[in-house]
Amino acid sequence: MMVDDGGVAGLFDSEAFGGEPLPTAIRYHPRTAPGGGPHPGSLSMRLFSWNIHKGIGGRDRRYSLSRVIDCIEAENPDLICLQEVDRRVRRSRFDDQPRLLARYFHAQFAFQPNVAVGGGGYGNLVLSRFPLQSRHRVSLRQGVRKPRGAQLVITSTPEGVLHLVNTHLGLAQAERQWQVERLLGHLLFRSAAALPTMLVGDFNDWRNSLARSLLSPAGFEQVTAPASRFRSFPAWMAMGSLDKAFTRGGVEVRHARIVRTSLAREASDHLPLVVDFHLV
Repeated sequence: MMVDDGGVAGLFDSEAFGGEPLPTAIRYHPRTAPGGGPHPGSLSMRLFSWNIHKGIGGRDRRYSLSRVIDCIEAENPDLICLQEVDRRVRRSRFDDQPRLLARYFHAQFAFQPNVAVGGGGYGNLVLSRFPLQSRHRVSLRQGVRKPRGAQLVITSTPEGVLHLVNTHLGLAQAERQWQVERLLGHLLFRSAAALPTMLVGDFNDWRNSLARSLLSPAGFEQVTAPASRFRSFPAWMAMGSLDKAFTRGGVEVRHARIVRTSLAREASDHLPLVVDFHLV
C-alpha cells in the first residue's frame, strides 16, 4: 500500500503542543563527539532510531514532546526512525505528533498507524532530511495479536539511493520469527533487494535470536553487536538490547552507539540508537 503522508515545509511561530511552547527555529549543528571535539564520522550520514513511548517518560510518566525533540536535535540526524508515535490520542493531549515532528525538523515524513486508540492511534514514523522516492507499509500482525508493522521507504541521499525499513516487532518469540519471515518474503521488500538496505527499530528480541536464525542467512549484518554495548531498555537502567540495526549491501557503518544522556533516560522508556554510515 502506498502512503502519501508527504513532507511539511512550514515552521511554527507560536503554536503550542503538549501544553509547551514550540521552538521557533530549526537548529542543525555540526556533529561533535561525546567529548565535544569533531566527530570521527562528521562527513557520514546519521540515522537515529528510537521508541519514544508516545512522548511519555518511562519513570515520571510525564508527557513532553519537547524532551523528545531536544534528544533528537542534540544528535543532528539525517534520517529518523521512531516507534510508538501518537496521533490524536488523549494521553498525549491529542497532538498530531507525526506532523509536529515533521514540521519542526523540516522533514519529509511517512507515518504508519498500527494500533487504534479511541479516535486516534500510534505507530511508526520515518523523518528524512532527504527526498523520499517511495513509501510503503507492511502489516506484520499475526492473527489476533496486537497490530504491528514495518515501513519501507526509499530515499535519495547525497551518496545514492537507500532502502530504509523501520519496524516494531511483537513480544513473543514465535511471533517475532513469523514477522521477520513475512517481512523478508514480502514482494515490496524483495523488490528492493538490489539496493543498500538498513533495517532498524524496536525488535523486542531479548535473546538476539533473529540475527542468527533469519537475518544473517538473508545477508544482513548486525550493527548493534555485541549486545552488551547496545543495551537500551529500560532507559533508566538499561539491561536489554532491544533496539537494533542491520545492514545489507553497500552500507559502511562508521560508528554506532546508544545515547545515554540524562534527558534520554527521562524522555522515554527506551534509549535511542545512533548509526553513522556511508553508502559505498
